[in-house]
Amino acid sequence: MDVQVTHETVKIRPLLLKPQWMNDLSERLLVSHYENDYGGALRRLNAIRASLRSLDWAHAPSFEINGLKREELFAAGSVILHEIYFESLGGHGDSPPTGRTELTAGFAQAIERDFGSVGGWQAEFTAMAKALAGGSGWVILGWSERLGRLVNQWAADDAHGLAGATPILALDMYEQPIIWILVPRQPPMWTK
Repeated sequence: MDVQVTHETVKIRPLLLKPQWMNDLSERLLVSHYENDYGGALRRLNAIRASLRSLDWAHAPSFEINGLKREELFAAGSVILHEIYFESLGGHGDSPPTGRTELTAGFAQAIERDFGSVGGWQAEFTAMAKALAGGSGWVILGWSERLGRLVNQWAADDAHGLAGATPILALDMYEQPIIWILVPRQPPMWTK
């Protein structure tokens, strides 16, 4: 994914998948999620960055600096995690998602090294998603250079994450109750 950033604004990335092709997720939910959650976070991030650019750092009260920097962290985390989430869903352009993608040999070996087996990783990742269901947050598979391994991360919000870890896969659990309402006959995708 290329990051589209100018000094002043972060640009929205196009939604490369075709929402109508997604299993277990309604088209209405995906489009709303992209436009409102991801788009809203991006608009919020750019507004916060504009406020920071115009801030008089020498005279601004500390609560204003703290508030803007905290909100910048939440908004930036939301933008980045949503981009990883949408990229992870697959189905780019005219290639519908298959619902199953085989791991590359190298990635499967890394999963086996760090979790014992692909099934072991999947069980942990899925259990973490189920633990967040009914609440909100993210389940993130990331690479920690410091720990020298892949890690599953629990994140209650857009600002939680293992320091220095690079997110690889992100599952947004904020929307799960809506999925059950819009697609009631389908089990959530993370239970499979």
